[in-house]
Order: sequence, then structure tokens, then C-alpha cells
Amino acid sequence: MSGGAASEREVDTVRWLALGATIASISAVGMAIGLGIPLLSVILENRGFSATAIGINTGVAGLASIAMAPLAIPIAARFGVVATMLAAIVTGAFSFLGFYFASDFWMWFPLRITLHAAITVLFILSEFWISASAPPHRRGLVLGIYATVLSLGFAFGPWLFSQLGSDGVLPFVAGFAITLAAAVPVMAAWRESPAISGAAHRSGLLSYIFLVPTATAAVLVFGAVETGGFALFPVYGNRIGYSEADAALLLTMIGLGNVLLQIPIGMISDRMADRRVLLATCAAIGLAGMIVLPMVSLDWYVVAAVLFVWGGVVAGLYTVGLAHLGARLTGRDLASANAAFVFCYGLGMLVGPQVIGAGMDILGTHGFAWSLALFFVCYLALVATRVRVVGGR
Repeated sequence: MSGGAASEREVDTVRWLALGATIASISAVGMAIGLGIPLLSVILENRGFSATAIGINTGVAGLASIAMAPLAIPIAARFGVVATMLAAIVTGAFSFLGFYFASDFWMWFPLRITLHAAITVLFILSEFWISASAPPHRRGLVLGIYATVLSLGFAFGPWLFSQLGSDGVLPFVAGFAITLAAAVPVMAAWRESPAISGAAHRSGLLSYIFLVPTATAAVLVFGAVETGGFALFPVYGNRIGYSEADAALLLTMIGLGNVLLQIPIGMISDRMADRRVLLATCAAIGLAGMIVLPMVSLDWYVVAAVLFVWGGVVAGLYTVGLAHLGARLTGRDLASANAAFVFCYGLGMLVGPQVIGAGMDILGTHGFAWSLALFFVCYLALVATRVRVVGGR
């Protein structure tokens, strides 16, 4: 199976230049996302839009990911991984800045599409680059490091939002600059980038989605709860009496949980014969957190503790699922599987904000938690079915 030197060769040592540059790049993008998602939601809330309307606008990001995922690998195969990533970075940066100048609500929809199409390309190619550069016996550890640094970016974004607020051009300029900064490490390691060549051993994106359904469903759930949760938690926090800054800091606690728990979760996944057990455990803890949240919602410190653990464990759905794909595939198949993985994440981005926004409008403020809980219940039912009835992976 061909796919460039980095894709074909099973290495015994970690290629730190390639990994460091790619992780740094995607983490800068993570900072911009962590800043942008709550920023845009708060602006729309302040303009009087409903939670459903905010959810619909946020969910357009999922449509962009779904549309772009099948195209990312063919584009990168033709123009090269680094050139494609650089083009996506520039596109994303200017799209972020464009929200400030877009005065009408309808204008935010094409901007969401452009921004998240670019982000989708960056995630697919970055994760392919990371998986191709990681030694097999340390893949979980490497992906845990990746998730940890990325989570630092996501945690820094809401913190930065709490400092900058939602008024004026400054938060948009910050997002623009941070996104552009992602180009620096990519250019520094361009000689280490993997080539995408050779024929795929499966036909079509759907075949990769159903290759390991417990992993792809896990990332769909993660995409739904992460995007919907980040987008609508500021609204939820405001409705239960927290200030804009306090709600943003609670989002930061989710990110900090991700930071501390992804390396241990990744290391555990390297030692497990059946990762479905670990995936189901992460989902069960996610469900428990959302059952508890309405009961403790008025105590900021208790909510912070719950979200710290909840955010770190739920993010394991992404880390463990990605490690599972990297362990089974190489070369173009790995690149295509990463595209399918991000495609499912995009589906989650599309569905999550809609369900959570509608849940809050129909069930009231705590519909936020009940809607999130529904995703975990559905995933646990899938895992139980696969283990008991199908017996597949």
C-alpha cells in the first residue's frame, strides 16, 4: 500500500518535527474556534435571535464539513498537503474576520460555510499527517498529546473571549491573527509532509464510515455535543444567571479537562484489546454528567468541577476513535478514513446545535442538558447492539 514515505514506513521513533509542527498548527486553529464559537453565539443572542436560530446558523458548519470532507484528499493529492493546508489557513482567517463586517444575519451563513470548509481540510490533513508520522506502539500516546495541545487551544479560546468580550473588532482581529499564525509551523516542516498517493482499497467515503461504526459514531456524538455545547452553553449560562465572563470560564474548564485527561486516555487505549469498552465508558460518563448538571447548575464551582471531568472524558471519544483508525489503516486508506472520520464529526456539528437549540426552546433552560444526554444514550445503545448482536467492531 503506497502513500509516501511517511505513510508507508512503520517507524519506531517519534518524528517530532512533523508532529510538533502539525500539532502546533491545528492547535492555533483550535484557539480561533474556541474564541469564535461562543463569540458568534453571544453576538446573535444580544441581537435577539432565539436559541433555535443560533443553533441553525452554527449547524451550517456541519454542512460545510460534510460537503468538504470527500474533497479534501483528492485536492491534497493533486496540489500537495502543505499547499492545501496553507490555502485553507488563509481562507479560514479571512472568513473569521468577515463576520465583523457582515451586518445581516443571512451573510453569516456563507461565512460559516467558508470558515468551516477550510477548518475541515485542516483537520483531515493534520490528523492524517500525525497518524502517518506516529509509531504504531505509541499511536495512542501521540494522539493523546495531539488532543491535549489541541484542547489547550480550545481552552485558551474561551478564556480569551472572556477577556476581550464581544464588542468591537478586537476579538475578530485576534481570531484572524491566530488563524494565520497556524501557517508558520506548517511551512517550517513542509519537507516532512506525507504524500498522498496510491489507490484506496475501498470505494467511496461511506465504506470507511461503516468500516468501524463504533468509532465513527463516537466522533459524530462528540461533534454534536462539542459544537452544540460550545455554541449554546453561553446562552444556557446566561439563562441560569451567569455573566458572560463566568459562562466563558466554564467553557475553559471543559477545555482544561481535555488537557489533563487525553494523554492518559490515549495510553490506556494503546493497552486495550477492545477499544469499544473505553468508548462506551466515555459515553457513560458523558451521560452521567448531563444528568447531574441541572441539579447543580446554580453553584458555579460545582458546575466547573462537573464540566472539568465531563469535558475531559467525553473528548476521549475523539482520541480513542482516531487511534483506532490509525492502528488499522495506512497510506491512502488512512487518509480516506480520516476524511470519513471528520465527515462524521461534521454530521455531529450539523445535528448537535439543532437538537440542543430546539431542546432548550421546547423543554426550557435545562433542555440543554437533556438534549446532550440523548446523544450519549443513543451511542450506548449502538455499542450494546454491536457487542451483543453483531459482535463486530
